[in-house]
Amino acid sequence: MKIEITKEWCRHMAELEGDAEIGAGPLAVDPVFTGESIPAISSDEDEPYIAFGRFVRLMRRQRGLSLEQLATDADVDVAILVEIENDPHHKPELRTTYQLANYFGVSRSGLMQVAGLAARKDAKLSDEAIRFAARSEPTAALTAEEKDALEAFVAVLGG
Repeated sequence: MKIEITKEWCRHMAELEGDAEIGAGPLAVDPVFTGESIPAISSDEDEPYIAFGRFVRLMRRQRGLSLEQLATDADVDVAILVEIENDPHHKPELRTTYQLANYFGVSRSGLMQVAGLAARKDAKLSDEAIRFAARSEPTAALTAEEKDALEAFVAVLGG
């Protein structure tokens, strides 16, 4: 696969970025992945991506998948999935989000907005992402498998 970046594209990106330097960030490869138009990346670097991580966790659990199974099936590194699910400030790579959107059968553009990789153009999506994150806080007791895994891990930690 060959990616060609034209002078026109660079000029257009320079206009969008203003006085900022032109980089080869995630949008440089956007046309390779999809025909959807994705707006500029949000400048709020400190925004937590809680809804994205919880979405991935709940979709994975709904399908009865382990992290390893999802990593294999979606062609994503398992360490990245652990970060996505557990670190609310982890900003995923464009490819990871693209792979997960395809695997779960959801809008790539919408998931990229929730992941913080594209400017949020839909206020309803932002509001719903916040509501989803608030309602998806796990409150259920540990399953027998989770309890066994936790006990085994604590034993290894020496607790």
